[in-house]
Amino acid sequence: MIFAGGGFLLLLVSGVSIVLALGIAALVAIELTTTVPLSIVAQRVYGGISSFTLMAIPFFVASGLLMEAGGIARRFVNLASALVGWITGSLYLVSIVTGTGLAAISGSGSADTAAISAVMTPEMRKRRYNIDLASAVIAASGSLASIIPPSIVMIVIAITANQSIGAMFLGGIVPGLLVVAGLMGGCWLHARQDEAVQTDREDFSFDKLVKAFVAALPGMIVPIVIIGGIIGGVFTATEAACVALFTTLLVTMGIYREITFKDLPRICLKAISLSATVLIIVATASVFTWFIATQGLPAMLRDWLTGITDSPFVFLLIVNVLLLIVGMFMESISAVLILLPILLPIARSYGIDPVQFGVITALNLSIGLITPPYGICLYVAATVAGRRIEQVSRKVWLPLLCMLVALMLVTFVPAVSLWLPSVLM
Repeated sequence: MIFAGGGFLLLLVSGVSIVLALGIAALVAIELTTTVPLSIVAQRVYGGISSFTLMAIPFFVASGLLMEAGGIARRFVNLASALVGWITGSLYLVSIVTGTGLAAISGSGSADTAAISAVMTPEMRKRRYNIDLASAVIAASGSLASIIPPSIVMIVIAITANQSIGAMFLGGIVPGLLVVAGLMGGCWLHARQDEAVQTDREDFSFDKLVKAFVAALPGMIVPIVIIGGIIGGVFTATEAACVALFTTLLVTMGIYREITFKDLPRICLKAISLSATVLIIVATASVFTWFIATQGLPAMLRDWLTGITDSPFVFLLIVNVLLLIVGMFMESISAVLILLPILLPIARSYGIDPVQFGVITALNLSIGLITPPYGICLYVAATVAGRRIEQVSRKVWLPLLCMLVALMLVTFVPAVSLWLPSVLM
């Protein structure tokens, strides 16, 4: 086990990609510390991705890319502007509301951040917003895709925890909306103190809102189909992903007509590339987590934690600190695949519901998307804005504080994540 953990950390520090670090560390540890034939590596790699449910990921990714290219993102921005553009600090709030809408379609935080940044950053610069704070808020808005369904991270958590994807999706809705409310409240309070933007708002127009809603309505069909179909038992998560892709094709090509058949090969290649990146991590991580499990690490960690405390709340505080630190340095799906098989059995021993624990995990790793040095959403927002990551990082405290408050509510009030699944499932 020391060979596996130490080798993995050494390879990461050396700059080796996480896929190779996971695979090489597990391979060396199996060879040096066990008598298990190395053919187990190939078996575990295949077994890690031999899942009907995992097929949902490429379809959701392709659906999100079509949404970006097909005009749905721009119409969501227009709707958000008509909805909250009359409030002080309007463009901050428009970014957050847009991020919420895009999260309900794409499931990819970095993709949503790029889409929001491309549309909002030029206008924010024109209206003299603090561009570093604006980029941090946009990054936080994009990170909502890890919590609000159809989150790819949530799918991986549900599969790893052997839980219903529908229940996990429902568990993320209220916490996601809490984060949205916190971000909007924090940005509104900040905007009131900022002389440059405290008067930046437009007059509310009901006609404009109706027109924007009608224009965005076809794009709203996608999340309704996904969530409604899964909750209603009409189809599985994988089937929902296929239907979502088909629906997005109809909307972007048949209604908005902003992409053509000539655009499809480029979008498909990008979807294949992004999906392969996720799935190859799942494959190699399955070898690593299998080895750790066979070496008894979960039991050892459980004994150590129960020796420290018998309080589930203290345990969750320790887990939150651990996941927040891990999220600063590691990609979300990798972190889930490595840590969840270890931590979930311990959480069960404390009587913590797996759905609540999965939502806590997703929210922690969502925060990791905006915290340097990894913070992929922060990098994307900074890059689009033409700013250095160090400059944007100085302003990340505001969205970070709002998200931490939501995390504490989800951690210590189980009903926040469990009420909706208990009502609808």
